[in-house]
Amino acid sequence: MQRKPDLLWILVILFGLGVVTTGYAQSLWANKTDAPVELAQQQQPYKR
Repeated sequence: MQRKPDLLWILVILFGLGVVTTGYAQSLWANKTDAPVELAQQQQPYKR
């Protein structure tokens, strides 16, 4: 039972790093290409 909180914190930290990295990459893309249409096209397949 002592291992589960450690695994949970590792997953939380990895998820947080992924969110920060994704936000940073999207901000760089928005500054360089100025094309938010690509982001909208990527989000459409996930909608049900």
